[in-house]
Amino acid sequence: MESTIEKPINQATLFGHPMGLFVLFFTEMWERFSYYGMRAILLLFLIDNVRGGMGMNEADGAAIYGIYTASVYLLSLPGGWIADNLLGQRKSIFYGGIVIMLGHIILAFPAGPGLFYAGLCTVAIGTGLLKPNISSVVGELYPEGGARKDAAFSIFYMGINTGSLLGISVVGYLGQKVGWHYGFGAAAVAMLLGIITFQVFAPRYLGDRGNFVAPPVANAGEPSSGNRSLLLFLAVVAAVLAAFQLTGVLDMTTAQGLAKAMGTIISLIAVGYFLYILIAGGLDSVEKKRVAVLFVFFLAGAAYWAGNEQQGSSLQIFADRYTDLNLFGWEMPSSWFQNLNPAFILLFSPVLAGLWVFLANRKIDYSVPAKMATSLILLGIAYIIMVVAAKLVLTGERTSPLYLSFTYFFFTLAELFLSPVGLSSFSKLAPKRYTSQLMGLWFVGSSLGNLIAGLFAGGFDEKNVAQMPDLFLSVVYFSLGFGFLLLLFVKPLKKWMGGIQ
Repeated sequence: MESTIEKPINQATLFGHPMGLFVLFFTEMWERFSYYGMRAILLLFLIDNVRGGMGMNEADGAAIYGIYTASVYLLSLPGGWIADNLLGQRKSIFYGGIVIMLGHIILAFPAGPGLFYAGLCTVAIGTGLLKPNISSVVGELYPEGGARKDAAFSIFYMGINTGSLLGISVVGYLGQKVGWHYGFGAAAVAMLLGIITFQVFAPRYLGDRGNFVAPPVANAGEPSSGNRSLLLFLAVVAAVLAAFQLTGVLDMTTAQGLAKAMGTIISLIAVGYFLYILIAGGLDSVEKKRVAVLFVFFLAGAAYWAGNEQQGSSLQIFADRYTDLNLFGWEMPSSWFQNLNPAFILLFSPVLAGLWVFLANRKIDYSVPAKMATSLILLGIAYIIMVVAAKLVLTGERTSPLYLSFTYFFFTLAELFLSPVGLSSFSKLAPKRYTSQLMGLWFVGSSLGNLIAGLFAGGFDEKNVAQMPDLFLSVVYFSLGFGFLLLLFVKPLKKWMGGIQ
């Protein structure tokens, strides 16, 4: 068990925040360079049959894309458990970074589908180990909570999006203009830089933060009970999947069927894990109410990411096939449209971070549930623009890049109302012994959203262009409906948060 005596932490600050925040900022920046850069070209590579891609149809390629991006976030749950119970967050971040780098190295070699899928699996495993734990350590730097902690997560979020902007620019250009595997190789180099940054500066500026490992339970009967619960849960999941396969509801022998089965698994895992923590987690009544609030935030996050993550799937296809890419006589890589999201985040993150502090200082209440409801409403507005753009496509002309630009603008604002706020809320409301596991569940919401986004893009077959307006309209209805519903429950959710903002 790790020592409970904390090592002294370097008290140096920058912009009023501890230097440890910026160590984590740059580590996450390079990891996100590798992830978002590779994701920007993944679907294009899967459906390419001209430049050495996999040559899949849109439905299968989008299903594989969805399975991969969902797995990256789903594996945050076991990654959080490993950190809480075995390694601690710091070691999990380091080992996760190494595994990610190895996965990208594998992807850099054009050696056929088998090795390519092995590389995707390796990256997903490493990301699941790193992603929830680096966010948890950010939370540890601000034990006082409050608006300053929210502002810190907004700054940390800028690191995520700086990496995204650089990764999409570099990997997108190399992949689309030079060669797919050059792009995958660049992602490996970025992850190496992240590992070096963390190992050199973390000991100095983080002290003992991130080294906590939950002590063994004193009652010897409890672990076996926990194991029985886990085995029973896994048996239920297996039984449900087997029933779906045998009755023909799912066909797990195909990419699309496997993706749908994964949606079932993710949903059962999320609901089951929340119920397990609530019922058998040894929580008091206040903690149970807070975990219940986190479940609502999880649902809001999953709904939001199902729309946001279209940027790597359906919106990527829309940019590549139906948008004017001419930039002063040069055809830019279609993947560069994905740069609009991180670019807008870098522009507006400081504005909203300052706004939260401004409102808090003046005792103006803009609660977390209200922010999340606002996010979903803004997402619905973004997709109203895409409905208009999709109708113009039916005339046979490529659309102006302004349609995608304004869509990205609105759902970037939506992201800033939800994602950094959600990260901060999970770090503040989660019971100490479940911090990384519940942070992992927040990312499981992203996992479910990514999978939905991948399956949704399967409908963007060139033979079915007429379906596009209705497909985008379904996102509008879902987002606005969920957003207005959440507004109705703002007051009771605030009450259950128990005074934590």
